[in-house]
Amino acid sequence: MPAVVIDLKNAEDQRDVVHRAVEALSAGKIIAIPTETVYGLAANALHPGAVERLVGIKGRSKNNPLAFAVKSLDDALDYVPNMSGLARRVARRSWPGPITMVMDANHSDSVIHRLDPAIQSATIPGGTVGLRVPAHETTLQIMRLCAGPIVLTSANLSGEPDAINAEQVVASVGDKIDLVLDDGPTQFQKPSSVVQVLDNQIKMLREGAVDEETVKRLTNFIVLIVCTGNTCRSPMGEGLLRKRLAARLGCGMESLAELGVSVLSAGIAAMPGAPAAAQAVEVMDLLGINIADHSSQPITGRLAQFADMILTMTNGHRQALISHWPTLEPRTKTVRRDGADISDPIGAPVDVYQACAKQIDDNLAEWVDEFDLANTMWSD
Repeated sequence: MPAVVIDLKNAEDQRDVVHRAVEALSAGKIIAIPTETVYGLAANALHPGAVERLVGIKGRSKNNPLAFAVKSLDDALDYVPNMSGLARRVARRSWPGPITMVMDANHSDSVIHRLDPAIQSATIPGGTVGLRVPAHETTLQIMRLCAGPIVLTSANLSGEPDAINAEQVVASVGDKIDLVLDDGPTQFQKPSSVVQVLDNQIKMLREGAVDEETVKRLTNFIVLIVCTGNTCRSPMGEGLLRKRLAARLGCGMESLAELGVSVLSAGIAAMPGAPAAAQAVEVMDLLGINIADHSSQPITGRLAQFADMILTMTNGHRQALISHWPTLEPRTKTVRRDGADISDPIGAPVDVYQACAKQIDDNLAEWVDEFDLANTMWSD
């Protein structure tokens, strides 16, 4: 019997479609779902028979494992509890999105080891697991409601081109699966890029929607310094931290990016494009740091998500960020280790700016040695 095809764009109730897909997965059926890359075949990992059927439909080798679709980075930690800092960094910056990450799956607390041996054989035959957070809202809703892990593979027979629309899914496997959710052509029309991350080593296994150069940029260690207007304290902090990090790494400040380290600044109430205060520029010049080209920017969700460490000038700044983005709490700290504030020198004479800069620098000195600046090793 051919698969039932549901047109998402013309569905009267999206929630009804989601529940229908969840019911199908819970019953051990195989469904085709859209992602931002290509269409995928999904099965509930609590149904060994469904996963074995999925492997048979694909016609793929047992050495070519299925990946798990997960809801978020937090969800991924159930599969890889010992996920490295580098892997978390790439995941945080690319998920939901078109990157599948392959990581070590041998930790004893991994939920994978509680699954049926047939599922483990299909997903971790070599001791590593592939995880992906698709950037498609309907698919994410299905995953959130499904009682159990979902295995995911491209919706085509092995050796055939990837399916980038529902018509291609139906032509390839429509007589072998149960349900197809049709959301038109996919966004990227390319498969996800697959990167392997083990400790501080990263390797591109398959270049798809994201190229290797972009993935490399995702591995940078980023520190974000935050004040109010991003014209006084945070630009000085940005310059001072660049200088200290360059000294730690034995390079010039202009070479930090080449070594995978970035320092940025922003303000919680900043207007975009304002220059640094003249007093701040003067004080930094005396220290051999040029911030004359600084241009203020407001903090955004993207900046906050990308940062590995956020240092705020006051506890009020920290609380404001955490209130808006609760997930930032573990990596948002005040510049002062005691949680006290660094006062705003705005409008004050140069000597006040000098005292402020010294206070910032003295506190940054204590942070620099704690940053995880281990070099990312790329494998060919």
